[in-house]
Amino acid sequence: MTHILAIDQGTTSTRAILFDAEMKPVSSAQVEFAQHFPQSGWVEHDPEEIWSTTVQVCRTVMEAQGITATDLAGIGITNQRETTVVWDRVTGAPIHNAIVWQDRRTASICEALREDGHEPDVKHRTGLLLDPYFSGTKVKWILDSIPESRARAARGELLFGTIDSFLIWRLTAGTAHVTDATNAARTLLYDIRAGEWSAEICDLLDIPMQMLPEVKDCAADFGITDTKVLGGEVPILGVAGDQQAATIGQACFRPGMMKSTYGTGCFALLNTGTEPVVSNNRMLTTIAYQLDGKPTYALEGSIFVAGAAVQWLRDGLGIIQEAGQSGELAASADPTQDVILVPAFTGLGAPYWQPECRGGVFGLVRNSGPAEFARAALQSVGYQTRDLWEAMRADWGQEASVTLRVDGGMTASDWAMQGLADILGASVDRPVMQETTALGVAWLAGMRAGIYPDQTGFAQTWALDRQFTSQISSDVRDASYARWKRAVAAIMAV
Repeated sequence: MTHILAIDQGTTSTRAILFDAEMKPVSSAQVEFAQHFPQSGWVEHDPEEIWSTTVQVCRTVMEAQGITATDLAGIGITNQRETTVVWDRVTGAPIHNAIVWQDRRTASICEALREDGHEPDVKHRTGLLLDPYFSGTKVKWILDSIPESRARAARGELLFGTIDSFLIWRLTAGTAHVTDATNAARTLLYDIRAGEWSAEICDLLDIPMQMLPEVKDCAADFGITDTKVLGGEVPILGVAGDQQAATIGQACFRPGMMKSTYGTGCFALLNTGTEPVVSNNRMLTTIAYQLDGKPTYALEGSIFVAGAAVQWLRDGLGIIQEAGQSGELAASADPTQDVILVPAFTGLGAPYWQPECRGGVFGLVRNSGPAEFARAALQSVGYQTRDLWEAMRADWGQEASVTLRVDGGMTASDWAMQGLADILGASVDRPVMQETTALGVAWLAGMRAGIYPDQTGFAQTWALDRQFTSQISSDVRDASYARWKRAVAAIMAV
């Protein structure tokens, strides 16, 4: 048993990466799946398609390396968080499409709860805000909308889970209904201090607690795969939500360490240690990871549009053919122009939490063109990261690291990462291993299986590819950030 199979079930695709005994990726496969938009602001996935793509990529990487289930020491699973599935306990069939984390259909439910004064208690228990982003109100919507579903759930006939739970249920042929603490902490139903599901919030949302999975450490025994799936029994030993998995993969194990992942959106986590930190700046308090029954907490900030801004340059404006061209185009921009793009295409995330506002472009002149738009798009990611950076460091109240560890597709752009360092006035460290999310759960599973090093040993394997440091003065940096803040204030005022 010399390999670990990591399943990375994301928002637009499912991937599997096979890691060898040295924690090196030796085979990978990725399959995209359909996005469904039944109404404006609604986003759904077909759980059956998620399941079929998961099986497909797992079998593909095993076949590519010529290995069988007997060669696997364990499986690690990381997943898109907050995406919600409700399924039949007996048949395993979902009663509705998965409602994706991006979905905004429960905004009115959240607003009603907020107006009734429930947000302070919800925030204290869960560390989260009342927002459609999280799973709890999605479950309520499904039970409100599907006839007889709440009564069936109360009788124990229906189960709820985030994507990790649904995949484990299927992988184990219905013998394990489990999740890990990091995914539980994103549901709006889990008391992160008590370490258990909150009966009070479940009652508030009218969600029968019989639906909920058992919560385990990130490295634990989650079940054994059915032989029909991979041709043999394989233990599932590691689970973490995607952003927490990246935090683990970046070895951010010391309080004050911070990572930021740049994909479609951007998600930054600051390790705050063994005590949850209450945010005064509308950050989220969450669980970074849980090992040996002991949670390590984090502050998290979410940006809805990061890589999506580059996709907009390509698909919306047609000024680039592929994402990798954005940095080169931005580098050719007129340095005397100060074009600011606020990419609030689906509202603003942290620290503003303004789902209804929309984007804007400021500072246009007659000769503003594709290069200036490209630079503004990439800089917008840096400005949004600084919003999170300043808010989390203020909440933390202690000396946080002056280095940001980064990962995700956008970090391949040297121009974007240099711009990020300039805007932050801090060092930006890009690691050699970019597959940090899959690596995080591979390490959890491999450590549990006894073939990978302990936490200290794993942290020592982290290797730097390149460090970016600020190359502009603090006066220039602060003046540009002030222009960004004025632009944000303007779109929020519309």
